[in-house]
Amino acid sequence: MNERVLRLEEKVAYLERHQTEQDKAMLELTELVERLRAELKVTRERVANQGEAGEGEQADERPPHY
Repeated sequence: MNERVLRLEEKVAYLERHQTEQDKAMLELTELVERLRAELKVTRERVANQGEAGEGEQADERPPHY
């Protein structure tokens, strides 16, 4: 009976450690996703601003290969 209890305690300890490691990994991934979302937002704003500013200018300009 003691062997059985010991094995169960070992499994519980392993699972608790594993859960802690997973929680840490999830927190890191959440922070990474938030940073990437912020960068994507800035990039989209830059592209939109460049598109608005350059629409009229590019229509009159000839491509460099002419």
